[in-house]
Amino acid sequence: MRPPGVTESYRTIVIGSGSAGLFVALEAMHLGPVLLLTKAAIEDSNTSWAQGGVAAAIGPLDSPAQHLSDTVAAGAGLVDEEAARVLCNEGPAVIRALADHGVPFDRAGEGLALGREAAHSRPRIVHARGDQTGAAIEDTLAAAAGRRTGITIREHAQATRLLVERNHIAGIEAAQEGHMVAFEAPNVVLATGGAGQLFSHTTNPEVATGDGISLAFDAGAEVADLEFFQFHPTALRVPGVRPFLISETVRGEGAVLRNAAGEAFMPRYHPLADLAPRDVVARAIVREMRAAGTDHVTLDCSAAKVELDKRFPGIFAFCLGAGIDIRTTPIPIAPAAHYYMGGVRTDTRGRTTVQGLYACGEAACTGVHGANRLASNSLLETVVFGKRVVEHIRSGDGGAADPSPEVLGVGRPFGELDAGRLRALMWEYAGIERTGAGLSLALAELESASEAPHRTREMTTVAALLVRAALARTESRGAHYRRDFPQRDDSRWQRRQVFRRAD
Repeated sequence: MRPPGVTESYRTIVIGSGSAGLFVALEAMHLGPVLLLTKAAIEDSNTSWAQGGVAAAIGPLDSPAQHLSDTVAAGAGLVDEEAARVLCNEGPAVIRALADHGVPFDRAGEGLALGREAAHSRPRIVHARGDQTGAAIEDTLAAAAGRRTGITIREHAQATRLLVERNHIAGIEAAQEGHMVAFEAPNVVLATGGAGQLFSHTTNPEVATGDGISLAFDAGAEVADLEFFQFHPTALRVPGVRPFLISETVRGEGAVLRNAAGEAFMPRYHPLADLAPRDVVARAIVREMRAAGTDHVTLDCSAAKVELDKRFPGIFAFCLGAGIDIRTTPIPIAPAAHYYMGGVRTDTRGRTTVQGLYACGEAACTGVHGANRLASNSLLETVVFGKRVVEHIRSGDGGAADPSPEVLGVGRPFGELDAGRLRALMWEYAGIERTGAGLSLALAELESASEAPHRTREMTTVAALLVRAALARTESRGAHYRRDFPQRDDSRWQRRQVFRRAD
């Protein structure tokens, strides 16, 4: 018998329509009816905005072991090596699976074209439509899902609560067209993406507000690594134009960062210069801007080894629309919030600590990224672990992820902070460089927010969790940098922080 208020029943409910959600829906429909719920249009996701590509060890001089080594090195001592080994070993099969779904990967001769990005020791970035890999994947999978009778798609439907009975998922509540509706399912998959909209400067679309983390936290699931938010070093910074990602593949093809004096400054900061890990590059840019009193540095593409308009058609067209011909004019850039390494804690099968509740993609925290994600491992992660989620549902084994032995119970903010104020607060105090004093000010304001209905419940919850985790971690590691604790990778902090709702 259905619980009161439940309108429809499904075998699997997927929340989110990026690459993780769409891939899960397409695989899970063979097990029974699937509901795919998304709070905006189906194409509104971080996936659609992803440029660089998918990392996978498919080149003749590459191997999963080398990919794993690069992933672990970038993660600054906090990578879960078991999960990362799964990611890298299963990467080549993911490329084949996406190609089987029809994703039009770019080719070079008889094989796939491979690019190189920061902190990768080999060219292993598979891309599509030049610099529009995410859009190519999103378009292909969305079209496939739309054709399948086993998948019901509900757009503009906001999941508001997970229904949990005795630590078992039972379904979800959602708001659609001004009405509350409920759906029943023994399996719910959170694929809600990231949380870049917590910050005033971000490469993420408006839908990236951390909903999945907040939903899972409220339902009693564990969340982890919330202090680690990656700031992409190179986002377009032009007055009146939204931040637009300038893929680091552009630097992989020979573009050079220059400061206000025209100096190529990155060799002063890291042996890999412009292809140093993202956290290193982002902080270097901040310091160069501070020293010169400017709000940007520039990316000089004049030495690029490719035809820019053909290799990077999306970037070329966007910049041209902003009055910049990147073939002849340096691009003004500055860092922007980009990717959340933290999220809902899962095991290697995508299970959370609530039975029947799964998470994959950016909403999840598998531990594969540690303190700093290796470029282009994100799209790879969505499909590798999305596939594993469906395999576990198919197995019928049930069960949940083992709880963390070091989980800390914390409360959630009582009220909601205005979105504009929240973003400014987070950018100022919880951005690229942090201090204990600033984080304390931010936490106090978040936790004293009023009950005014700003429609930022999820954002306020995740922001407070991020700040609390950043305040507790009294060291600098990966994307988390404390000016008052600049010592990097303190051995006493070589551990993850895991939170669960106290009540």
